[in-house]
Amino acid sequence: MIKENLFVLLIISLMSTGLFAQHNLSLNIDGVTSEKGNICFAVYNDEGSFLKFDKVYKSGSEKAVKGKTAFDITDLPEGDYAIAIFHDANGNKNLDTNMLGIPKEQIAFSKGKMKMFGPPKYKECVFTVNSNMEMNIRLN
Repeated sequence: MIKENLFVLLIISLMSTGLFAQHNLSLNIDGVTSEKGNICFAVYNDEGSFLKFDKVYKSGSEKAVKGKTAFDITDLPEGDYAIAIFHDANGNKNLDTNMLGIPKEQIAFSKGKMKMFGPPKYKECVFTVNSNMEMNIRLN
């Protein structure tokens, strides 16, 4: 009985120290060219999953607002993340590309920029969450 009580006290103390803390990320997406469709986001938490649609840590979308679209990503544990965003202007829930694979819809990444021959690497986009935070990202 004493061991069980000590275990419960240990868990409560770990929770109160922030070990299991969840944080919110407020995103401000600038450069939205129209109110058509949605701004879609994908959050990745490791290099191996980056830009793989079947390995997204957290995803969602928000109705596009011309100029700036703002929304929150909630319940992120402390850690490293990278975000990919696109403006799904036609509402088909896919990033439309041309025959060469070049996006036809606006895209952006946390920190990293599109390159001449493809998207940035995870290391170029990664940021650390250790408290509630706000980030501005501009669509290209």
